Amino acid sequence: MLRALAVDDERPTLEELVYLLNADPRIGAAEGASDATEALRRINRALESGPDGPDAIDVVFLDIQMPGLDGLDLARLLTGFARPPLVVFVTAHEDFAVQAFDLDAVDYVLKPVRRERLAEAVRRAVEQRGSAHPAPRIPVHEPDPDHITVELGGVARFVPVDDITHAEAQGDYARLHTDKGSHLVRIPLSTLEERWRARGFVRIHRRHLVALRHIGELRLDAGTVSVLVGTEELQVSRRHARELRDLLMRRP
Repeated sequence: MLRALAVDDERPTLEELVYLLNADPRIGAAEGASDATEALRRINRALESGPDGPDAIDVVFLDIQMPGLDGLDLARLLTGFARPPLVVFVTAHEDFAVQAFDLDAVDYVLKPVRRERLAEAVRRAVEQRGSAHPAPRIPVHEPDPDHITVELGGVARFVPVDDITHAEAQGDYARLHTDKGSHLVRIPLSTLEERWRARGFVRIHRRHLVALRHIGELRLDAGTVSVLVGTEELQVSRRHARELRDLLMRRP
């Protein structure tokens, strides 16, 4: 049974989140805080109480964009505590996922919060709380080599690899670009490079992996090399320029 604290500066959202948490049988008690400062005072009281004390908190469900001290700032402060609570980020913005997981977040839930998606976050928190060490990551096996699994709004979707124009490195993550939008996946770009080499993807820069079939133009300008992928122009590093030119010349 987890003891939870929800933190959000929007009162209706906070009340809904506390309600959903209290409705989960794995949550012993859930309460709310309307900003990070109030949450920090509550967490300090929990730490003084001890892990088995009456004021203890096991997990914090934390919004990111709040006035004053934001959710990422609060999570960074918690990493300095001896026994901090677990953190689940609950936000309307997917752009902070890399920073969130760098702070060892248990999960990253996008708003509007679905009951089923929140239940999955609680499950992950229960598993991690019940272990002396963080649970090992279980490899995700793709359904087939022609697709990659992405999560969008708490729903797993299968994106055809052939639809991906290029991938961009973002730390231990990669942002996959298609004509219809982009998706963030927790896979290093080096892994995708090895996996998709035979499918016509080539590294053009330490940050970019590009599908040869989606390159529309190769541009040379004052000693710099770039490629046009859709409407986006991407720089090609010097170490990759010769190989790319050779591959494009041999392309059917």
